[in-house]
Amino acid sequence: MHFYVFNGGFMRVLCFSHRMLGMWIALCLGAWGQTAHAQNADMAERIKPCVACHGDMGRAGPDGYYPRLAGKPAGYLFNQMQNFSHGRRRYLMMRRIMEPLSADYQREMAQYFSQLQVPYAAPSAAKSLSAEQALRGRQLATQGDAALGLPACESCHGQGLTGQGMNVPGLVGLPAAYLSAQLSAWRTGDRQTQAPDCMAEIAKRLQPDDVHAVVGWISEQPVPKSIEN
Repeated sequence: MHFYVFNGGFMRVLCFSHRMLGMWIALCLGAWGQTAHAQNADMAERIKPCVACHGDMGRAGPDGYYPRLAGKPAGYLFNQMQNFSHGRRRYLMMRRIMEPLSADYQREMAQYFSQLQVPYAAPSAAKSLSAEQALRGRQLATQGDAALGLPACESCHGQGLTGQGMNVPGLVGLPAAYLSAQLSAWRTGDRQTQAPDCMAEIAKRLQPDDVHAVVGWISEQPVPKSIEN
């Protein structure tokens, strides 16, 4: 089985055998089955399948492909759980984990993760962009490109890309590998949301060089002190 990840303007193929994927799903579902139906279970027990990939207390997985959950807006986290449950986001392991859970159960988990206070990892010291690429990435993130019909990332994700309201997440603090993978998923339809699906349209207008520039620039930005936990 192949998973395609858009990384730095190139399609990277992650290959997993059906057996390996099945083992991962069985592992997560085995842990989940012990807690999913215990509505009064301690939340730390409930989230064991989550932190197995997303890191202790949801601080992010070590490989760059499992994003931070801690401190994300509760509305955003709940919407993503619903998207996995209903197939709008296509990742088999997450769908198998989310499908058995009621909306109320998912909402409680989303609220729990949104309230966790754990430090952000420092951005990588290695710079992946040239001066010209960094300038282009900053432009796309903070100003957009009217000629290409691209709004600034900040116009939705908030000034400083720290998030906005209960449903729009911050982008700072996310690794380049994850950001690239999500833009690729928006482009191919593997990630969707309820209409209007603005991100799908934006991702399709981005050229590969621009993806590399904006993803690299965002991933190199430090998390503002105002939201540091």
